Amino acid sequence: MKIEAPAPVPRNRHVLVTALGITQIIAWGSSYYLPAVLAAPIAKDTGWSLASVVAGLSCGLLLAGLVSPITGRLIQRHGGRPVLAAGSLLLAAAHSLLAMATAYPLYQVAWLLMGIGMSSSLYDAGFATLGRLYGQGARGAITNLTLFGGFASTVCWPLSAFLVEHGGWRIACLSYAAIHLAICLPLHLWVIPPPPPAAPAPVRGKSKEASATGRTRARFILLASILTLAAMIASTLSVHLLTLLQLRGVGLAAAV
Repeated sequence: MKIEAPAPVPRNRHVLVTALGITQIIAWGSSYYLPAVLAAPIAKDTGWSLASVVAGLSCGLLLAGLVSPITGRLIQRHGGRPVLAAGSLLLAAAHSLLAMATAYPLYQVAWLLMGIGMSSSLYDAGFATLGRLYGQGARGAITNLTLFGGFASTVCWPLSAFLVEHGGWRIACLSYAAIHLAICLPLHLWVIPPPPPAAPAPVRGKSKEASATGRTRARFILLASILTLAAMIASTLSVHLLTLLQLRGVGLAAAV
């Protein structure tokens, strides 16, 4: 069996950031932003309530948060390439299962699988990958990647609306599964290099380390609380805005 030498960290970060940016747009648009367009058609087709349909995303996000520490440790140990590639496979499988869901429990299972995929393919995994590759020098790359992700709804809301209007929500889900396999998976496998060897942890005194750990924990709790509140507001708008506009008599295309 021939073992290939690991590829070096690319000198041109623009290639890596652009590739990750494309996969971030697709990953965000096909998961987090998906119910904004598909929730109403799913509820109409299946007879489930709109609240039950949107609850799938809530469960997926909850599971994504719970497994994110595991994702971070995997990226630290093995680098971002296998984790992000696995995320593409998980999202593709989740969309395929979602398209086949005729019973509500199966629909929820699909969203739980989607949640695991989101934990290993959205910002957290992308930022951790850049940090693992570039260390303190990853700040600029992370900022640029954030800008790419901001176009997720701009790109995928019209795409989702087009797929729903011309094939239905199940075809839209299968289309996203194919996109993950045809675009995101190859980009993750071919563009992301293996990480450099991990640097040894610095040795600190016990008293200083305990003091620093306490301050870090307090700051983390405060930051986590702020981000959680902001995410709740942003999630509410991103999921329900198109539905609210349509309830006011605005067509889907105009709402998007």
